[in-house]
Amino acid sequence: MPRVARWGSFVAVGDSFTEGLDDPYPDGTFRGWADLVAARLALDVPGFRYANLAIRGRLFANIVAEQVPAALEMKPDLVSFAAGGNDVLRRSFDGAALIRRFDQVVGELRATGADVVVFRFADVMARLPGQRLIAPRVAVLNRAVGETAERHGATLVDLFADEEFHNPAMWGPDRLHLSPAGHRRVAGHLLTALGVQSDPAWMVPLERLPSARWLASRTADARWAGQHLAPWIKRRLTGRSSGDAITAKRPHLAPFTE
Repeated sequence: MPRVARWGSFVAVGDSFTEGLDDPYPDGTFRGWADLVAARLALDVPGFRYANLAIRGRLFANIVAEQVPAALEMKPDLVSFAAGGNDVLRRSFDGAALIRRFDQVVGELRATGADVVVFRFADVMARLPGQRLIAPRVAVLNRAVGETAERHGATLVDLFADEEFHNPAMWGPDRLHLSPAGHRRVAGHLLTALGVQSDPAWMVPLERLPSARWLASRTADARWAGQHLAPWIKRRLTGRSSGDAITAKRPHLAPFTE
């Protein structure tokens, strides 16, 4: 039975997944699942406060060094921690070290008395190159996230188990970040995991478009490679990140406003 939200404050920690790409507000800034969750929780708690520290492109070590201490200092009732997605795309990926540190961070957050939410990442690799290399890394990370959640009593949101994320409509033009519909589905999963009622429309499966003909599909792939893959490769070669010069969109724990 869904219950009334009881958390007076919520801090979201992570990368582009948590920042909200590609779910824009009318002014071009990003909403995303974390803002949607905050808006719902704020309905039940007067004076509800929210911070979103996430910055696109951040690697696990940067998130832990920059965002986790700030989150701990805020002493929120609820924390979401999603990190490692950018690491699995790097040749330097060290799964064992990341998993150990992930466990430590969740333990630190839980030791404050906060409720902590972690995620098994959705299967995003079906339409991306490098699946044979990256998919096993994601599987290792997802398995460790589940084990960490059980060990520390964190709330697990298992996006990988949701077949609806195989629908291309859940993903934005770059095939890596969630679409507005994808963000709403994540928000619905998270609120359900917390036992809070969400908008039922967020969980209604979207119609799946018929597969494109071979030529149209190859044309779309070529367009995607030029618009999204090539810039990503260039950033890797030049040591830059999509999050350079970007700051957290909600860096302070403050009353929630949209």
